[in-house]
Parts: sequence; C-alpha cells; structure tokens
Amino acid sequence: MHIPDNFLSTPVWVALDAICIPAVGIMVRRAGREMEDTRVPLMGVMGAFVFAAQMINFPVGLGTSGHLVGGALLACTLGVAPAALVMTAIIAIQAFVFQDGGVLALGANVFNMAIAGVLAAYLPLVGQASRPVQDRPGGLSHKAIFAAAFLSVLVSASLALSELLISGIAMPKPVLLLSMGLFVISALIEGAITVSVVGAIEKLNPGFVQKADASNSRTLVILSAAAVVLGVAGFVLASSAPDGIQRLALQLGLTTKSSFHGPFADYAVGYFDSPWLRRATAGLAGLLVIYGICAAVSKLIARQRSA
Repeated sequence: MHIPDNFLSTPVWVALDAICIPAVGIMVRRAGREMEDTRVPLMGVMGAFVFAAQMINFPVGLGTSGHLVGGALLACTLGVAPAALVMTAIIAIQAFVFQDGGVLALGANVFNMAIAGVLAAYLPLVGQASRPVQDRPGGLSHKAIFAAAFLSVLVSASLALSELLISGIAMPKPVLLLSMGLFVISALIEGAITVSVVGAIEKLNPGFVQKADASNSRTLVILSAAAVVLGVAGFVLASSAPDGIQRLALQLGLTTKSSFHGPFADYAVGYFDSPWLRRATAGLAGLLVIYGICAAVSKLIARQRSA
C-alpha cells in the first residue's frame, strides 16, 4: 500500500501532505497527555519490530504478495496516538532511506496507514475497553484484535485505491475488483498475524494489554531480539512477488521511477558483494534508525508529561 511518486496528481498529494502535518502534531500532543509512563520505552521496540515485520512479504495469490502493516498491533500495545506516531516514523524512514513509497506521496501514505488505518483499528478495540476514558483499550478479545487488524488494512487499501482513482488513473472494473480481493486476503492474514503476536506477548507477559504497568524488561528484550532476527534474516523466507500496489502498477503500465534515490533503495546496502549482507545490513540499519527516532519521540512525550 506504499504509493510511489508519480502515481498521484499534484492536488491530491499536496492536499494530503497538508492534512497530515497538523494531524501528526495533534497525535504528538495526545500521546503526551494519554500514554502511560510504563509504555513509553515500548515505542522504540515496537517501531523496530513492526519495521522488521514489514520487510517480509507473504504470498496472497495470483503472483501478488503482501506484508504486515502493523497499525492494529501498535494500537493494541501502545494506544492510538503513539501508534500513529510510530507508524508515521516507519513510513517516513521507508520513503527517505529505503525508497519504499514516494517522498511526494508521503502525506498520502501517512494518512492512509498511520492516521486512518490506526484510527480504523481502534474502532473494534474501543468497545472492548475495560476503562472508559483510555486511549489504550484493555481486556481485548481475539475477535476484537482480528477485526481491528482486518479493518485497518481494508480502510488503508480502500483509501489508496480511491486516491489513485481521484488522480485520474483509469482502472478497469475487473482490475479494481481483483485488487480489492487481494487486499481482503492481505487483511485476513494481517488479522491472523496480529492475533498471534498479541497472544504470544500475553503469554510472555500476562495482562500486557490490560494493565498500565504490565510492560517489563523481559518483554522488551524478547521483542527486540525478534525484531533483529526478522530484520537481518527474515527476508530469506519472504516472497519475491510484487505487492498489491506494485502489481496494480504493472497491470496499468504505470512507472514507479522517482527522481529521489534513497541511500538503501530496495532494502539493500551497495557496499557488499553478498546479497545477504546487503539486505541484512540494510535491515539492521533500518532497525537502529527506527528505534532511535521512536526513542526520541518517546522522550518528547515524557518531557511533555513532566512540563
């Protein structure tokens, strides 16, 4: 769902860029007011974990792949405002460093996945809240978590396709229906993965998504280790098929070339001869950058709280 540059018309990407700037600012203020202190250290770890998981594409059928988006997973573990901030950081780094998604289309991708996608994930979760005025719902059932992940992906995908249509890209009805069908499959897989990950965290740390003080160092260490493993080796198991937007571009004859070139384009460091080292080094670099940015944001939140 990362829209490249040259796909959206100028009015569309400019408008979405303009919308996202104040939206992200609002999320920063909300996160400062509402995030529990014990969840602040988790931002960097969850950001790194979701970034690493996004590098692993899985087949969804018809020569197309998908990957975990992670909006619902972040909403379950951090709350909606911090989740939106972490997702924004991930999308920005992917665009500027790895050339995954357009720089001009950054506002569209942030709006689709970090703002609307995370808010959509929160809708099924808020009904499960054990405390009425909390941004992080507690007492989450597997059904609510699955619905949150499914809805998050479906909303993000629908917005991306709508923006392409508004930009004047003609999509024959069969192509549009096929694209939506593949996104539905991705959403179902996203739901299953999110339920599994949250369930695994709950086994490691019972009460993790219900209690404000449930986060502990053991959980952080295990999530960090999992992020490193996924980031430096998970791509070995990844599907090489194009993702939904890439496949759509191929079907419609759209070019994905951009004048901007990220230093680690296509998630590869060009200093090594070994393909594995190129990918592993890029993955590790991405983990460190994402963790550093999310840690800096968490310090900003902590400073806001103490002010």
